[in-house]
Amino acid sequence: MNVGYVGLGSMGGGIVKRMLVNKQPLRVYDLDPKKVSEIAGLGGQPAQSAAALAEQSDIVCLCLPTSDNVRAAIFGTNGLAQGLKPGTIVADMTTGDPLQTKAMAAELAKKGVIMIDAPVSGGPAGAAAGTLAIMVGAPIEVFEKIKPIFEKVGPNVFRVGDVGAGQTMKLVNNLMLATGRAIAFEAMALAVKNGLDPKLATEVLNKSSGRNGTTERSLADTIDGKFPASFALGLMTKDVRLANQLGRDTGVPMILGRIVEELHNVAMNNHGAEACSNILIKDFEQRAKTRVTK
Repeated sequence: MNVGYVGLGSMGGGIVKRMLVNKQPLRVYDLDPKKVSEIAGLGGQPAQSAAALAEQSDIVCLCLPTSDNVRAAIFGTNGLAQGLKPGTIVADMTTGDPLQTKAMAAELAKKGVIMIDAPVSGGPAGAAAGTLAIMVGAPIEVFEKIKPIFEKVGPNVFRVGDVGAGQTMKLVNNLMLATGRAIAFEAMALAVKNGLDPKLATEVLNKSSGRNGTTERSLADTIDGKFPASFALGLMTKDVRLANQLGRDTGVPMILGRIVEELHNVAMNNHGAEACSNILIKDFEQRAKTRVTK
């Protein structure tokens, strides 16, 4: 099957590089010619437009910042929809809005095109290492067809339901990530303000029941003052907002989620969308009038 990929940013580019390492031929497209040129140097075949890529692909994957970007890439000028053939599979790997994705899938179904969602977790480092988790929302027969392609990205490929289910699962994951990070930073401010060494406290936490993904993977580096911008604050804020919006749209009270969203809105005002999402700790330091980081 001919595979095309749209969106070569930090996440999409990492996925594409992993596919190429595992000998998956790809046609690629991005609005940024420099990104296309970089991937072409690694063996990807550039396409002149999204429409041209779609004409030559049986499977088209996208990884873009938002569902609005996905809609523009599909239905905009020279978009995928102009080149998609009946039977083509469009796999949206964006962390997006599942309700928007279902709506786009319904529109594409009128053309005989199958749209599924397959967001990933693990970041660019996970893409490079081949350890990403891929959460697929697709009919079982479509999942079985596309699973070998996804396994060239990593072995952790899960079908979690039909279209929209993958993005729902990703929003659940990222809401828990953001919430765990916030409480880890608040608790660390409490620890330091009351005389504990933050590195030692982190070590103890990771051997205790209070540990979470943040304490295990990034808290030690954050304490050392390292903010690598591997997950931008603006994207994390967007994901928390989408999770809360999904709760509102489906009748789920998001009491803690709304608090976490406001913490991220404050951080956005203080630090900007491009900052590392771990910069949130600076706001907890300021409120507690203490210093956790170097």
